[in-house]
Amino acid sequence: MLLSDFDYNLPEKLIAQTPCQKRDHSRLMVLNREAKSISHKHFYDLKQYLKKGDTLVFNDTKVIPARLIGHRAKTGGKVEVFLLRRTEGNCWETLVKPGKKAQIGNIIEFGDELACEVVGHTDFGGRIVEFKFDGIFEEILDRLGETPLPPYIHEKLADKNRYQTVYARENGSAAAPTAGLHFTQELLEEIKAMGVNLAFVTLHVGLGTFRPVNVDNIEDHVMHKEFYHIEKEAADIINNTKKNGGRVIAVGTTSIRTLESAAADDGTIAPTAAETGIFIYPGYKFKIVDAIVTNFHLPKSTLIMLISAFAGREFVLSAYEEAVREKYRFFSFGDAMFIE
Repeated sequence: MLLSDFDYNLPEKLIAQTPCQKRDHSRLMVLNREAKSISHKHFYDLKQYLKKGDTLVFNDTKVIPARLIGHRAKTGGKVEVFLLRRTEGNCWETLVKPGKKAQIGNIIEFGDELACEVVGHTDFGGRIVEFKFDGIFEEILDRLGETPLPPYIHEKLADKNRYQTVYARENGSAAAPTAGLHFTQELLEEIKAMGVNLAFVTLHVGLGTFRPVNVDNIEDHVMHKEFYHIEKEAADIINNTKKNGGRVIAVGTTSIRTLESAAADDGTIAPTAAETGIFIYPGYKFKIVDAIVTNFHLPKSTLIMLISAFAGREFVLSAYEEAVREKYRFFSFGDAMFIE
């Protein structure tokens, strides 16, 4: 299957630069896979499509201020260090710009209270760095780091909390699980009052989620691994939902990848903590996910491939064409889809 099979034309003016004023007032395109129908709603209408006994599964990861701007200790040259994931101790996988200037042994300083040494290379062109500091790393990072917005967002975010879900609680992501940005605390309470279960899993979003595909044959693409975990409480809720005939509805592609990574062939799930490099594209047989809440994704991305695996490539691309015609807002701060 070719990379060009997942391309579509998107006018730049439809790329959302700021979030919707009210989280749940974004638009919602509803896709019915069986009827091949498309409906146009608002996100607060999602309740119409949920049933008592369903379970919504959310990724409760929290975005860290993962972008650090520093200088090389020897030359004073400016360096950007983008944190991807902690490996062990104070060592992190990172992307460094300019990478050619970041060789093993180089020291990068971020003011007086934080520095790092380049201690290794990664197989994706990144660097392993070891941080040196006095105090609590998370507090220092909160002071010195910046919230990393995607490169297609050019406007400064007035409220940095708008790039966090209202249920974010597990620090560790380099990017937000953006399908969840549409939920308000009030909407979650209303959904819960309907008899719909809420389950929370964690996948720390890293390079695997947003790394571009650079091969013509998509089957040659290798996903970067990301850490996830599922607690017993969430596993029990999900298993009971399947047992009782309810639907497991994944909120976002990271929740989908978490569930499908952990699911057994019989559609059950167990408490798990592991890394996943799962790459879902058309031909994949879903084990556990019955419906999806998702945003609109970049052309030729692994995310549009995942959605195409669930709903069919031609149906998904036709829906994207309609979204362009109807002037939906795209990507992280854009509108949403419900696929049932």
